[in-house]
Amino acid sequence: MSDQIDWIALAVFLFFFLLVTVMGFFAARWKSGPVSEHLDEWGLGGRQFGTWITWFLVGGDFYTAYTVIAVPALVYAVGAYGFFALPYTIIVYPFVFAVMPLLWKVAHANGHVTAADVVHGTYNSRGLELAVAITGLIATMPYIALQLIGMGVVIKAIGLTGELPIVAAFVVLALYTYSSGLRAPALIAFVKDIMIYIVVLVAVVVVPSKLGGYGAVFAAANDAFAAKGGATGLILKPAQMLPYATLALGSALAAFMYPHTLTGIFASKSADTIRKNAILLPAYTLLLGLIALLGYMAYAAHLTVTSNNDVVPTLFKVLFPSWFAGFAFSAIAIGALVPAAVMSIGAANLFTRNVWKAYIDPNISHAGEASVAKITSLAVKVGALAFTIFLPTQYALDLQLLGGLWILQTFPALVFGLFTRWFRAEGLLLGWAVGIAWGSWTAWGNGLKPLATIDLGGTSYVFYVGLGALILNVAVAAVATVVVRLLSPRRAVAPS
Repeated sequence: MSDQIDWIALAVFLFFFLLVTVMGFFAARWKSGPVSEHLDEWGLGGRQFGTWITWFLVGGDFYTAYTVIAVPALVYAVGAYGFFALPYTIIVYPFVFAVMPLLWKVAHANGHVTAADVVHGTYNSRGLELAVAITGLIATMPYIALQLIGMGVVIKAIGLTGELPIVAAFVVLALYTYSSGLRAPALIAFVKDIMIYIVVLVAVVVVPSKLGGYGAVFAAANDAFAAKGGATGLILKPAQMLPYATLALGSALAAFMYPHTLTGIFASKSADTIRKNAILLPAYTLLLGLIALLGYMAYAAHLTVTSNNDVVPTLFKVLFPSWFAGFAFSAIAIGALVPAAVMSIGAANLFTRNVWKAYIDPNISHAGEASVAKITSLAVKVGALAFTIFLPTQYALDLQLLGGLWILQTFPALVFGLFTRWFRAEGLLLGWAVGIAWGSWTAWGNGLKPLATIDLGGTSYVFYVGLGALILNVAVAAVATVVVRLLSPRRAVAPS
């Protein structure tokens, strides 16, 4: 094995990994507060993160290691269709600007830590609260597992084999997250995002210059797609436009429903901080577009890979010196640690507040909440690690698609209550159940693919199943609310 290991790349990789490990443990003293005495301190960093910290944190858990690996892999496989991630990250920020400051104000005023807290405060329904909490917990697990897959790809590129390197990395992650809470990924996100920016900006300048320019890159990709045939190419086929648009819109609406992205929102120190971030965060969309182009560059470099996920690491191994390849691999691996940490914290907050406190120990102290959340965050990481080691990675990929579908069904309960009290909890709960059931059944029947087909007037329309389930969810919730209002017209909704 020693002949296969790139020792220079490994040395650079270990240096930066050790650097962020030290930062992770140091973070407990950064913007110090009683981390072990209050869930706000451990799980939300004391709700004191300003514009720049929030920018790095939200960007850090929104653009993950698997994003850096998967987006170019999808572009490499199908071409233009893989770029749906770009419009979705453009659509999402006006939504963040309009909605998330209101959500922050409600959470801040009432001491809410999770989306399920907000839902319970708005509708006074334990059933709806539990539905939102369980959905968040389940949708997060395969997302964490995907971070491990992204890390595994770059570790393999260095020449290391087996599960031990990934296990060691996540043991370290678990320890400093347990110690420092949200402050650890917030601090590490500074290093991670700067490293990713350096890697991508160097790549989009140097790689084309070595391959004959962007004209040669696009020509090589076009020739490859023409030879491959099917639904591939540099331009969308007419039949791809509706699924492309619905994937973009559905993904945008789902993005900030996940516990990890909402954790970054709740940790902000003001609503104005969130608005500023909605203006600044599109810089990451530019970065994502540049990352996606690496998929085309792989064709110009004439790479041969056994898996599409190997495209980016192989590109760096072939075209860059070992020291820069090691730097790039460490950036991607650290890019797994930040979102995985925030995801485990978001899941731990949900379990602590909306399962443990709601059903097991309603009188738990603030310190007790922090303790339960710490232990839960460890359990979540162990579960995700076991999931990745013992199940084929295809399951993680497929379940992540279902995760997006599932988390999207919490949208009406969380967002609608910020603007209107017309909906009733019973209607929203029924809508959630129908959306989850129909969406899951449809996706399962399609081999866990994210698209569904409907025939209208002899014409078939293909669309993102999560968005279809959301529309059905809202329709059922509206009808059920009308029925409930007719049966109990005087019942009031609890104020938030």
